[in-house]
Amino acid sequence: MNSKIYDFKYLKGDLTGGLVAGVVALPLALAFGVQSGLGATAGLYGAIAVGIFAAIFGGTTTQASGPTGPMTVVSAALVAGAIELTGSLEAAMPIIIVTFLLGGVFQIIFGLINIAGYVKYFPYPVVSGFMSGVGLIIIILQLFPFAGLSSAKSTWLVMQDLPRLITDFNWQALALGGLTVLTYYVFPYISKAIPSALVALIVATLIGYYLKWDVPIIGEIPSGLPSLQVDGLFSIDASAYSLVAEYALVLAVLGSIDSLLTSVIADNMTKTKHNSNRELIGQGIGNSIAAIFGGIPGAGATKGTVVNINSGGRTRVSGTIHGLFLLAVLLGLGKLAGYIPLSVLAGLLIPIGFKIIDTKGLKHLLVVPRADAVVLVIVLLITTFGSLIQAVGIGLLLASLLFMKRASDIGEKGMEVGTIAGFDGEKPWQDEVEFYEKYKDKIYIKHLYGPLFFGFTSHFQDEIKNIPEQIKALIIRMDRVPYIDQSGLYALENAVLDLEQRGVKVLLTSLQEQPKDKLVSIDIVPDLISEEHIFDEIDTAFDYLKAKFSL
Repeated sequence: MNSKIYDFKYLKGDLTGGLVAGVVALPLALAFGVQSGLGATAGLYGAIAVGIFAAIFGGTTTQASGPTGPMTVVSAALVAGAIELTGSLEAAMPIIIVTFLLGGVFQIIFGLINIAGYVKYFPYPVVSGFMSGVGLIIIILQLFPFAGLSSAKSTWLVMQDLPRLITDFNWQALALGGLTVLTYYVFPYISKAIPSALVALIVATLIGYYLKWDVPIIGEIPSGLPSLQVDGLFSIDASAYSLVAEYALVLAVLGSIDSLLTSVIADNMTKTKHNSNRELIGQGIGNSIAAIFGGIPGAGATKGTVVNINSGGRTRVSGTIHGLFLLAVLLGLGKLAGYIPLSVLAGLLIPIGFKIIDTKGLKHLLVVPRADAVVLVIVLLITTFGSLIQAVGIGLLLASLLFMKRASDIGEKGMEVGTIAGFDGEKPWQDEVEFYEKYKDKIYIKHLYGPLFFGFTSHFQDEIKNIPEQIKALIIRMDRVPYIDQSGLYALENAVLDLEQRGVKVLLTSLQEQPKDKLVSIDIVPDLISEEHIFDEIDTAFDYLKAKFSL
């Protein structure tokens, strides 16, 4: 590797970032492996393969990838379905491996055909409901392992079996699980130098081991390099084809969304721009390789990526080191990991489940548009207690139907329904010409046309990001915005937050009744945009800015 390929000034930061990200990923990889139903080893194999190859081939230079909560929940559902179809885990393995492999191939295809450009059209209530459902699944499925008991494989069966949780619990396992949760939340107040998940894992495991408590443990973890899992891949029964296709597609779509959301976070932290299509190709390669070695699929991991960046990681070398560290752990410490109690892993996963739940979306259920709230709740319930695949499909269908109804209603009222337009390339409106000509290097005016809904929010946020650095204030003209949905509300909130951090004041003019009510209902007004920055007429906003900035 020469200096033209890699700038060695980043080496120290990449080494530190990669190692810290690897330390953070280790306990979660073990826990997600157990959660999937394939064992802790599968979690490690997946973390190693996806971590290394997604970093090398992906489009986000600081991304740390590996098993994530949403991907593991889908994988667990697949494993359960395949076992039900074949009768045993051993017989189900060809179906599971092929599905994981096909999911990775789908991601590569997504990257090649620019499917990343369409991911942004997923409505917020659908994504929120699905992610919250995934968080609930993780929590519910870990209740019995947390208490040292075997667990049913579906949330509905777990809920039916709850009385056994009260009568048959293992107090020693429960104590270790409780200690894990306590350490996870409390240790960051003592020190943030060492990841609390790792501290919780080590402390609780050592206590259980030295006190010789009788609790279920991971068991033997094979050491050494994994072997290829290709036996029987070409002899899958035709009855499994639909299962394979459905779950492979869900894994590919969910993995793509999960990774791209983390890529955006990485961009915001490093002030860079990721390559979405390349990122999907890299994730697909990583998941395909993980599959043929028996590893569970993964995606861009938000926590690992954040600690990688905060610890100095700046290039794809850091993500590669993160994966290599996990490989070293597998080769050197695999046998020791076998002593980790399952209740300790449950104690790590339950807080992760709570973090995945979208508390922001749930908190605003009673104040966002009723249709959005209904879609969110339906998707959440179907995800948690029904089919993950059906949850996303029904959510998208409902959101699309509701939008068509809104567009129809607006059209009947004679409203203009067009795309959101920016000021660049347009002529200023007649009442703006004089002010624009005089102050265009300091004040930016943004025109919005039609409803601000999930189909336009990504474009809106991109437009806001392109506002020049020297601009002191942004006026958003809402004259022609009759309706704003939950996606639009949060897009506007995020845009204003970004601008406030840059020192740009945001003013709104001519708010119609529905948008104003919704902005007030979730406290964007007055907490983020004060009442004095909302004007009925554009001329009043101009007068305010002239006085405010002594223009």
